[in-house]
Amino acid sequence: MRPETLVRDHTVYACVMGSRAFGLATDASDTDRRGVFLVPTPLFWRFDKPPTHVEGPGEEQFSWELERFCELALRGNPNILECLHSPLVEQVDDTGRELLSLRGAFLSRRAYDTFTRYALGQRRKLDADIRTTGAPRWKHAMHLLRLQTSARDLLRTGELRIDVGDQREPLLAVKRGEVPWARVEARMARLAAQTEQSLHRTPLPPEPDTARVSDFLFRVRRDSALQAYADHEVVQGVVRAGGVGQD
Repeated sequence: MRPETLVRDHTVYACVMGSRAFGLATDASDTDRRGVFLVPTPLFWRFDKPPTHVEGPGEEQFSWELERFCELALRGNPNILECLHSPLVEQVDDTGRELLSLRGAFLSRRAYDTFTRYALGQRRKLDADIRTTGAPRWKHAMHLLRLQTSARDLLRTGELRIDVGDQREPLLAVKRGEVPWARVEARMARLAAQTEQSLHRTPLPPEPDTARVSDFLFRVRRDSALQAYADHEVVQGVVRAGGVGQD
C-alpha cells in the first residue's frame, strides 16, 4: 500500500498546527497540517513494514502512524503533545476521538525535560544567528517565547493550552522586530526560571499513563485484524458461492 494511500484512506485524526493553531497567524501564514493514520494490522505481518510517518501528499502536511505517534507523545515530545491539543481539528473518527480522550494520559513531568531541551536547542540557533548576522530571527524568537510560556503554564496547571490568547499582539511585536533583543532575552530567562519553579509544585504525575495508552493501542490493532479477517471471509464466501469469476 502506497504511503499516500495510508494517509488518504486510514487517517484517524487530522488537525491544523503552526501559527494558525497558536493564534499567531497573519495573512502570510502557511497552513501546516498534521495527522495520525492507522496502518491495517495485516500489513505488519509482511517483511516490508509500513512507514512510521508520511510526508504529504498535500503541501505542509505530515502524518504519523498511530503507534509512533503514541510513542513520541509518551516521551513528552512537544510537537506531538501540541498536535493533540490543536483547536483546529479537520478530521476525526472513533479511533481518533479515543486518542483525544487520552490526552491527559500522555502528560507528565517528563514535559519539563522535553520542552526545556527543545527550547535550549532553539535558543542556541538564535544565538548562532546573532553571531552570524548580528540579529536573531525574530519569528523564531517569537515561537520560542510561545513555547516557553506554554511549558510554564502546563507545569503550573497540568493542562496544555496552545492558543496564545491575549499574548498575540506582544508576540507579534517580537516577530516584527519591534522589541529590543535585550528585553526578549530577559523575558526568555524569566520564563525559564518560572518553568523550573513550577516543576516543584506541578499537579502533573511523574510518569505518563503508559498502561492506559498501551491498552488502547492493543485494542485498536486487534480490532483492525478482526475486521481484516471478517472482510476476507466475506470475499471468500462470495467466491465459494460463485459470485466472482462467473459469466
